[in-house]
Amino acid sequence: MKKEEEKKEDQSNSSSLVQKIQALGQTNVPQAPDSNIHVLSIIGQVEGHMQLPPQNKTTKYEHLLPQLIAIEQNPKIEGVIILLNTVGGDVEAGLALSEMISSMSKPTVSIVLGGGHSIGVPIAVSTDYSFIVPTATMTIHPVRLTGLVIGVPQTFEYLDKMQERVIQFVIGHSNIKEEKFKDLMFAKGNLTRDIGTNVVGADAVDYGLINEVGGVNEAMKKLNELINNNKNTENQVIQ
Repeated sequence: MKKEEEKKEDQSNSSSLVQKIQALGQTNVPQAPDSNIHVLSIIGQVEGHMQLPPQNKTTKYEHLLPQLIAIEQNPKIEGVIILLNTVGGDVEAGLALSEMISSMSKPTVSIVLGGGHSIGVPIAVSTDYSFIVPTATMTIHPVRLTGLVIGVPQTFEYLDKMQERVIQFVIGHSNIKEEKFKDLMFAKGNLTRDIGTNVVGADAVDYGLINEVGGVNEAMKKLNELINNNKNTENQVIQ
């Protein structure tokens, strides 16, 4: 009996090892200690009301919204880091995520890694403080429609209103001026197949779109600083 149990245990260990290699390409996965900081990643395309093809790497907004509520309710989580490497996606889904993040009571910090394009821009600026790595880029361009478009004035009015919602959110949650943001959005000749501007690293900070150039180390320091400030404020209120 013991030999059979040992054999079963060896087989289960072997299968779990194979699963780790298949999923992650390595046998040992580093375990993070219990932390007061939650990491939320927004990778690939932000998927909204329409399901994208299976070959697209997506972040489904309906998966993130309940997570944000759970984070807000969990007393053990004191701060959130948002990792961004997105090409953009559904405008309303992106704005929904941005509004949720900006309305959280807990300190939030974002890091733009490879890119924070299109609707990734409002998500990047929705946090209390934002970072961008030196090599990351952010594409700012007008709102676009895919699929059937009815060629009537109401369609363009709808587009204009949607675009205005994005613009007002970005200028309301960053230090960029409305005129400058619109200049970047409607610039011609910067992008090969589109109207708009591709903003790289330090330029995003110079424009006032992002707070600071930095990566994980800087973001962790800033988040811990915000958490401490939050605690001090709560203690003052209690006293």
